Amino acid sequence: MSVSGPSGGQPVELLHRPGSAGYRRLNLAMVLAGLAAFGLLYATQPVLPQLAAEYAVAPTLASLAVSASTGALALTVIPVVGLARRYGRARVMRGGLVAAVLLTVAVALAPDFTTLVVLRALTGVALAAVAGVAMGHVGAEVHPAGLASAMGLYVSGNSLGGVSGRLVTSGVSDLAGWRWGVLALALAAAAVTVVFWRVLPDTVADDTGGPGEGASGAAGWPAPRVWLVAVVPFTLMGGFVAVYNYLGFRLSDPPFSLAPGLLGLVFLAYLAGSVSSAAAGRAADRWGRPGVLAASVLVMLAGLALTLPDRLVLVVVGLVVLTAGFFAAHGTASGWAPAVAGPGRGTRASAVYVAAYYGGSSIFGLWLGEAWTTAGWDGVAAGVAVLAGTALLAAAVLAARTRRCQGRVLG
Repeated sequence: MSVSGPSGGQPVELLHRPGSAGYRRLNLAMVLAGLAAFGLLYATQPVLPQLAAEYAVAPTLASLAVSASTGALALTVIPVVGLARRYGRARVMRGGLVAAVLLTVAVALAPDFTTLVVLRALTGVALAAVAGVAMGHVGAEVHPAGLASAMGLYVSGNSLGGVSGRLVTSGVSDLAGWRWGVLALALAAAAVTVVFWRVLPDTVADDTGGPGEGASGAAGWPAPRVWLVAVVPFTLMGGFVAVYNYLGFRLSDPPFSLAPGLLGLVFLAYLAGSVSSAAAGRAADRWGRPGVLAASVLVMLAGLALTLPDRLVLVVVGLVVLTAGFFAAHGTASGWAPAVAGPGRGTRASAVYVAAYYGGSSIFGLWLGEAWTTAGWDGVAAGVAVLAGTALLAAAVLAARTRRCQGRVLG
């Protein structure tokens, strides 16, 4: 997920058009950025059981290896957007990826768990330079005729990065231990970063926010409806990350007892999100966001229910369904934030959305570890269900407020 913003007030003839060399280079560069960044962000998630064993920490504490990075990203994404406006989007993205690669190498060498968590938090800060800037860069650089396709390619890079990063880490760790798994991912990300650095074309649009926002963003605090939208990613992403955090512990224990390499294959369920998010976007255009969002959350809950029995096939199918529902909800809600923000406030609203998205990941990804410790998978599922219900309530309130506002305008 990234902060998006339409292009600044640049003449459209300066922007990258579909079919041009600059358009192709920019698309390739941004796919590579997503591939590297989102692989590094969740590098430790597949090896949480191994981290817990090596450092002799409880699963809740081990999950800090993920929550520290997403939490730091959530806290720094808005300031990083300001840095990009001051020093340039391309420079900030390049620097952030290089720093994240070096920090991930250091994670693989961490002598103790405290050091590992600190390094993961610093990695989240570095990756905010990509997560907070990349989609805004695409929006500023691409001609409107090719913008939707370019955005879709970048999001695909995010999804592929999340899947491939987990597969690399888990596969290598199965053969040589988690340190070599994390190091292998860092080296792969380094190679991708080198290509990204060389392929990314020179900036053609001013490094500013969208129309009406200027260099510093629109004045004023986001509207209350933006905060209602933000409840959706805050709760759903928190539950979604908790599922993936603690499912690894469940599947590595009896009666499943999966090896790390096989455990990593579970993350292929992420690919369902690439299909469902695009389908949900088309459905929202046709039937409206509230209904599609509600249906997506209900699909997520249905998938969660399928994971409850101790049958591997049901757990895997349930995870695929849950993942499809989550990404459909996320894809619908992410477009709702700038839509309800009002003119000239889209970038700020998207920044709030991103901060909520990763903030929920950090808080609930950690907090639901207590549910795992005390009540096992049933406890985690119950917590995720409560979070999903909260998201549904927030969406219902937002839909009602939106209808009232539209009624007043029409009246």
